[in-house]
Amino acid sequence: MENNQLRIIISGGGTGGHIFPAISIANAIREIRPDADILFAGAEGRMEMEKVPQAGYKIVGLPVAGFSRSLTPKNLIVVLKLMKSLIKAYRIVRNFKPHVVVGVGGYASGPIVKAAQRLNIPTLLQEQNSYAGVTNKLLAKKAKKICVAYEGMERYFPADKIMLTGNPVRQDIENLTVTRTEGLAHFGIDPSKKVLLVLGGSLGARTLNQSLLGKLDVVKSNPDIVVIWQTGKLYYQTVKEELEKNPVENIRLFDFIRRMDLAYVAADAIISRAGAGTISELCLVAKPCILVPSPNVAEDHQTRNALALANKNAAIMVSDSKALEQLVNEAFALLNDESLQKTLSENIAKLALRNSAKVIAEEVLKLTNTNSK
Repeated sequence: MENNQLRIIISGGGTGGHIFPAISIANAIREIRPDADILFAGAEGRMEMEKVPQAGYKIVGLPVAGFSRSLTPKNLIVVLKLMKSLIKAYRIVRNFKPHVVVGVGGYASGPIVKAAQRLNIPTLLQEQNSYAGVTNKLLAKKAKKICVAYEGMERYFPADKIMLTGNPVRQDIENLTVTRTEGLAHFGIDPSKKVLLVLGGSLGARTLNQSLLGKLDVVKSNPDIVVIWQTGKLYYQTVKEELEKNPVENIRLFDFIRRMDLAYVAADAIISRAGAGTISELCLVAKPCILVPSPNVAEDHQTRNALALANKNAAIMVSDSKALEQLVNEAFALLNDESLQKTLSENIAKLALRNSAKVIAEEVLKLTNTNSK
């Protein structure tokens, strides 16, 4: 390791919502400083251990795990794993000697950022949600800079450290170069039809899939609307079998959509969960959306993310508990209301923050020249 080479650790993970922004930040740092030596730290056995090397970066794993929200003996094991992770994190930071450490949230970011702060290495936090996560709240006091995606985050963090940057998104989504005509052709859709895009994430969302399965008769009776339906890998086979029993011509079924840029430009309206990264993409593509927050996430942050948009008339929110009954009818009503589509589209576009990865990368590089007090 060269002593004069710029060294940066990026820590966090557990879900795609943490990993992909982290990789975007690393890519943006490399664009500015191709010589930078970037090391990732994540949780052993989680998806970052596969996705980060695929993106061309080194990663080290910690035995850290998340606490259960209910009282359970498993939390004792989590405490032991946390202690082991802190010891390993100190070793990693001492050996790598980073000039700055970036924490992107999630329990995997805690030990490395904590170790860096105790060793007087500057740290930057990235908070993706409208409601700050426990890990970032605990680390905020000693952080040098906190990059956020929503206004009003001084409720959780020192106001003088906050910078509104937005969440980094995939480059092909930030700079859409494809046309609606190309999108429709890719999915084999007649240009005279309206398109509803349903996104449940890479693994899928049970409620979204059940909501559509329960209203196949409604979909079938609206042949002028084509549904591009991403079921997620967990649910694809089940949905496929149901559609084989009850075929619906105006459905295009996928386990995972690889060309999201084409899906976004083809869509007239979108149904989605309300993860922070997804919402950042939806703001950039500026399509009318119905958000169904997942109730199975820490501190119910998806509901808070969705409300941040719904309260500005930038999206419609349907609660998970009401989705089976309301979701499909709400979506088809939206597709038949051009005035509401226009309002939602204009308002969500106002919330878009562009070049987030580059802005955050520049802040990271500024800290490499900061002397810790």
